[in-house]
Amino acid sequence: MTALGALIRRDIRIALRIGGGALIGVLFFFTVVVLMPFAVGPDLALLTRLGPAILWLGALLSSLLTLDRLFTADHDDGSLDLIVMSRTPLELACAAKALAHWLAAGLPLVIATPVLGLLLNLDATATGAVALTLLAGTPALTFIGMIGAALAVTMHRGGLLLAVLVLPLSIPVLIFGVAASQAAIVGPLPFGAPFSILCALSLVSFVIGPFAAATSLRNGLD
Repeated sequence: MTALGALIRRDIRIALRIGGGALIGVLFFFTVVVLMPFAVGPDLALLTRLGPAILWLGALLSSLLTLDRLFTADHDDGSLDLIVMSRTPLELACAAKALAHWLAAGLPLVIATPVLGLLLNLDATATGAVALTLLAGTPALTFIGMIGAALAVTMHRGGLLLAVLVLPLSIPVLIFGVAASQAAIVGPLPFGAPFSILCALSLVSFVIGPFAAATSLRNGLD
């Protein structure tokens, strides 16, 4: 547990440095949300209807933007080989790295949502609902993306492969995240059903993701 805690602290410190990737994701999220009102136009009712989808799509793309740094830096400096050969199970190490990535790059997106919701003409209830769904769903984006990052880390032009692999797997998270947000804001569907499925997707990805990523790393580094 001491080794895993040290790994989490190390990855968070690296991600929060200038150029570490966490700030890039937040800035991209902010840019997407700011530009959308200019694209949609002055129709505030339409902007309110599209607000949850815009926030979720921005969070998905921002998460994808920073996923390539999950294993690439460790692979470049050789520390990934040490992690693979250490006594700590590789599955736990992958889970720790994904958790550190979410804390540094995913959680700030949730924190920024109430502020950015004002730009989309969302009231406090609506922004709170979207933030809650992002809090439940962004871990799934991280753990799903970790599988693609592990597959792409040893391949040439792996960033393109990462996008091709992760985006289709992230579609269910996007669908139920937006559905839960819309149910909380306008109905008529109950909020509990899509939100429960969203939480289930995060739990399933938390269980499957580390094992799939560890297997990919072992096969790719052999």
